[in-house]
Amino acid sequence: MKDKIVTADEAIELIRDGDAVCCSGFVGIGTPDDLIMALQRRFTGSGAPRDLTLVFAAAPGDGKDQGLNRVALPGLVKRAIGGHWALLPKLARMATDNVIEAYNLPLGTISHLYRDVAAHRAGTLTQVGLGTFVDPRQGGGKINARTTEELVSTIKIDGKTWLFYKVFPINVTLIRGTTADPEGNVTMEREALVLDAMEAAMAAHNSNGLVIVQVERIAASGTLDPRAVVVPGIFVDRVVVAINGAHAQTYGTAYSPAFSGEMKV
Repeated sequence: MKDKIVTADEAIELIRDGDAVCCSGFVGIGTPDDLIMALQRRFTGSGAPRDLTLVFAAAPGDGKDQGLNRVALPGLVKRAIGGHWALLPKLARMATDNVIEAYNLPLGTISHLYRDVAAHRAGTLTQVGLGTFVDPRQGGGKINARTTEELVSTIKIDGKTWLFYKVFPINVTLIRGTTADPEGNVTMEREALVLDAMEAAMAAHNSNGLVIVQVERIAASGTLDPRAVVVPGIFVDRVVVAINGAHAQTYGTAYSPAFSGEMKV
C-alpha cells in the first residue's frame, strides 16, 4: 500500500489479542502518546485487544499517568518485559501485585534483543546482568510469582559464564518520528533522541509484524532528504499524524531547538 497514512484508531485496530507490542520512548521523548491513547480508547470501548505483551527498553511514561501508564489495564496486558520501570508506576503496581507476568531485564540488553529478533538469531549473549537479579540463579529478572517462563539462561564459553537472553517475536512496534511521506519514510529532525526506533521497527518487520509510526507532519512523496531518513518506509506499515498536544518533544517541553541539536545554549 503506497499511501500508509491513517488515523490512530484505524492503526490500532490492527492489533490482535495476544500480540507482543513494543513501544519506543524514554520519559516523553520518542513516546508515541497518540497511539497509546488510541489503544487505551479501543480497549475501554470494546474490551479488545486482550492479553498483550508490552515490551519496552527505556520507560515511556511520566511517572504518573502518561505513556504506557495509560494502558495499565487488567485484561489488556498479560505480560510486560521492560528495562526501566520507574516511570511506569501503574504498570509496575500490576507487576508487584501479581496481576500480570513481568520481567525486568537490562535496558541496553533489550535494545540488543531487538536487533537479534530482526536478525532471526536465537538470542543475545552478554555478561551484562551476571551475578544480579537478572541472573537465572538469582531470579532471572522475574518480578513476581506469577512469572515462570525462563527468558535468561547461563552458558559456558571457554571457561567463562555468560548470560543468554532468548528472543521472542515482536508483533507490533509503536514508534515516533517528526516527518513522514506517504511511503512511510520517517525523519526525526525535531526529536530530542532517536533511541532504538530503527531496531524496534526491524524486529517487528522481520517477525512478519506491523510497524506503526506517529509523526507531526506529512511531506510530499520524494521530497525527504534520504540522508535524514531514520526509518525507511520499507519497514513502516502505517503512519499516524498526531493530534494537537500528543506530540510534545518532552513531557515538559513543547519544542526546544537545543534538544534536537539545531542550536547550542
